[in-house]
Amino acid sequence: MAEKKRKKEISTASRLSVAPMMDWTDRHCRYLHRLMSRHALLYTEMVTAPALVRGGAVHLLAFSPEEHPVAVQLGGSEPAELAQATRLCVEAGYDEVNLNVGCPSDRVQSGAFGAVLMKSPDLVAECVTAMREAAGDVPVTVKCRIGVDDQEPREVLPAFIATMRAAGITRMSIHARKAWLEGLSPKENRDVPPLDYPLVHEMKHAFPDLHLSVNGGIGSLETVEDELGHMDGVMVGRAAYHQPYDILGEADRRIFGDTRAPLSREEVVLAMEDYIGRHVAAGGKLAQVTRHMLGLFAGQPGARRWKRVLSEGAHKDGAGFGLVREALPR
Repeated sequence: MAEKKRKKEISTASRLSVAPMMDWTDRHCRYLHRLMSRHALLYTEMVTAPALVRGGAVHLLAFSPEEHPVAVQLGGSEPAELAQATRLCVEAGYDEVNLNVGCPSDRVQSGAFGAVLMKSPDLVAECVTAMREAAGDVPVTVKCRIGVDDQEPREVLPAFIATMRAAGITRMSIHARKAWLEGLSPKENRDVPPLDYPLVHEMKHAFPDLHLSVNGGIGSLETVEDELGHMDGVMVGRAAYHQPYDILGEADRRIFGDTRAPLSREEVVLAMEDYIGRHVAAGGKLAQVTRHMLGLFAGQPGARRWKRVLSEGAHKDGAGFGLVREALPR
């Protein structure tokens, strides 16, 4: 019963999720995002299984209890190692463990994981089977592309999803672009390959029993609402980082039906005071937190000054919440 309840809760949360983004969705970013939405599913940056298992870097799994529901994304391609890493993630208390089959960076390719795994669906099936056995009642999910390089997405994607379903996967996020492993940088891979939302929508019709989320190029809450007419969930990346309040500020009311009044932008900032105070008191730098807050007032009066004051002062010795208060738009 507990397992069913947990899976239902995390499945509901994934109606709207914030994508795993390297160097961006760290624990400070997630704490900030949680203040704006009580319900959206938040993902960690990708953590590699070798770093956890061989490198002993379990500090990478640290997070605040307030971040729930929170999912960890793993990178790897060795089933036994991914199983070990999954156990560490479950012990750390994550609500979901996700396997990265979408990242196109050279660093990821050289480790034989990420988007290159789209070419090896049977290996991915072995990986997720091992992860599921290690995860117990914690859901294991997959994030993938629609294809890589010269693959034909209309052939590759349904076959890949069918293989995942056969391996016991019930929830997937699909980035609606191909990844080009050679010739495009990771940044270009987020923009240059065309988006194919209709193909991803077709996958929902072809696999009605699976919970499928669409990712890639989602830039507004209105688009999230539109896409939920086709899909079970929507995963938002860069827009949720650069304009977090525009995506998350009204999300609980509009996506999850929560009638509680959302915090205003200023209330979100003030709610960060204790968190920032603890971080600085423990020896952390203000800029490690405030770099994620620069887009809070995007499009609002005073946004430029807010960014300037924080960008110029947050890295200085002794900088604390007083600087954040000073930067607030007046």
